Amino acid sequence: MSTLKIRAALEAALSGLTPALDTVWENTAYTPSAGVAYQSAGLLLAEPENPELGQTVIQRGSLQVTLMYPQDGGPLPAATRAELIRATFRRGLSLTADGVVTMIERTPEIAAGSAVGDRYAVPVRVRFRSTY
Repeated sequence: MSTLKIRAALEAALSGLTPALDTVWENTAYTPSAGVAYQSAGLLLAEPENPELGQTVIQRGSLQVTLMYPQDGGPLPAATRAELIRATFRRGLSLTADGVVTMIERTPEIAAGSAVGDRYAVPVRVRFRSTY
């Protein structure tokens, strides 16, 4: 159940960004409007670690946010949003949901943009660690 709390903490932080941007969460329906930017988000979990005998679990992973901007608008709008995500999920940030603390391990990675259909897509990876 703790991975659900990790997801809740990360999704709440992403939802709280200003300005708001429509977000496509995992396994949800969404029809993008022409000319309107949005972001998709998914949780990628690594293999859990058990550093000692007992019940302690270290869960690492990443929140993958893919920014989807209309093509032909240049890289600046998506780059600005990517930098906002990077600043919000700064290294060392601790997020808590229902007693489970999730810490951002590294400065988020901003990958190169590419054309995906009628969109300019920029992936941003937020790496985290949680011990419970």
